[in-house]
Amino acid sequence: MSKTILIVDDNPNMSSLLSEMLEIFDYESEMADDGIMALKKLEKQKFSLIITDMKMPNMTGLELLDKVKDKYPKIPVVLISGYSVDSMSSENAEHKPDGFLSKPFMMTDVEELLESLL
Repeated sequence: MSKTILIVDDNPNMSSLLSEMLEIFDYESEMADDGIMALKKLEKQKFSLIITDMKMPNMTGLELLDKVKDKYPKIPVVLISGYSVDSMSSENAEHKPDGFLSKPFMMTDVEELLESLL
């Protein structure tokens, strides 16, 4: 199974930080600036997990979640947000995410997420 995780975030600093954290747990990562780029990468490569920011230009994290789950239902999708989980669940998403990371997140949060989903 692939040990590559797709990080989708329009903030390159956040993507780099998350990528460095994943390296510590022996996961490789690919980065996409938005949902459109993420979907293009999914067509070409297998990923074991997708971690996406909620608020991005062109496509929100929830929109990406729905598109991924429609086409690749077995890939876990985790949403990152600086907002509370309650405010996220009130938005209309067709599918439920497999996990959440609240900003600011710590190493232990990432480790627990990886252990529970992979």
